[in-house]
Amino acid sequence: NGMIDYLKLVNANGGVNGVMLSWDECETEYQTDAGVECYERLKGNGAVAAVSPFSTGISYALLEKVAADEIVMFSMGYGRTSAADGTVFPWVFNFPATYWSQATSIMKYIAEQEGGFDQLAGKKIGLVHLDHPYGREPIPTLQQMAEDYGFELLLYPVPTGSMTDQKSIWLDIRRAKPEWMMMWGWGAMNPTAIKEASLIRYPMDHFIGNWWSAAEVDVRGSGVPAEGYVGANFHDVGDGAPVFAEIREEVYDAGDGTGPEGEIGEVLYNRGVANSAFIVEAMHTAMQEYGNKVLSGEEMRWGFENLDITPERIEELGLTGVLPPTKVTCSNHEGSPAIKLQRWDGEKWTVFTDWIPAMTDLVRPMIEADAEQYAKENDITPRDCAS
Repeated sequence: NGMIDYLKLVNANGGVNGVMLSWDECETEYQTDAGVECYERLKGNGAVAAVSPFSTGISYALLEKVAADEIVMFSMGYGRTSAADGTVFPWVFNFPATYWSQATSIMKYIAEQEGGFDQLAGKKIGLVHLDHPYGREPIPTLQQMAEDYGFELLLYPVPTGSMTDQKSIWLDIRRAKPEWMMMWGWGAMNPTAIKEASLIRYPMDHFIGNWWSAAEVDVRGSGVPAEGYVGANFHDVGDGAPVFAEIREEVYDAGDGTGPEGEIGEVLYNRGVANSAFIVEAMHTAMQEYGNKVLSGEEMRWGFENLDITPERIEELGLTGVLPPTKVTCSNHEGSPAIKLQRWDGEKWTVFTDWIPAMTDLVRPMIEADAEQYAKENDITPRDCAS
């Protein structure tokens, strides 16, 4: 709803430099085949600036299609991590941070609480995750960090068909007694995991969800207070940014709100606003180079690859706290990854850390190695971004 409300706001103010926006919304129910079908339908409707599948499984299935069709896929903070290498994946953008980067930032926070990375040796750190490409994404990074720092990584996969049945998993966790738990969950898995953690009295302030496991629906839907539960984020919570007042005035007061007005300021609503704002800013960037017109796929890609969203530009757009400063290049489609952490107080989320930068010295070589392997397997000649 936040995504669509922002597009409506842009159109209410004359579009992007006079070019009006249109969009298609398609329910996939997180099914990859449905997502591919939705993409094919969207593609048939004319000029497509970008597609956002909101599913790592769907984004994997579209990698070759968007390259062949020359359509930008913006998988904001999800999807295949190595798509951050723009030399191999020129049509895919996953800024402002990948799952691998997010995992290292969470681990930096854990290490800080324990007194440093050298204090992690011998400790147990668990990951409860959806048994799906999305849920498995952070595992290579965490395995590398476990090897580097001497902690034991415990993996607890949750089958997609039994997300609401986790009792045996959490009994295993109670027996293993990991010092910290992380969650890469989705949908009904999240509130179920929070409830089960509460039932075994796992300390909530040592349970950290990624940014698809830390929205209001996850904690409120658990049926337990969930006080102290921690979640990652790349934007603030609440409706303090000027853009939200504009949405209320230009969209909701005009009777054109997409969903309940009470959602404004919630985690997932704000994330939708961020998703659309990134796309619109890429359009603005491209139009500075190519003129105010409907953009081709190649021109839209140029706009994404030349994004440089400064704090000053964010303030000008009324999006302070909604967008992080972001600079994208031909080779780096992830930007400058960093996260904040938020804590549930029983009623609302509160951000309690400053930006925690990712460990790019660890992540970037892994990204490039995985992208290189993908290029070999798919007979792709990487671009020379220097030229």
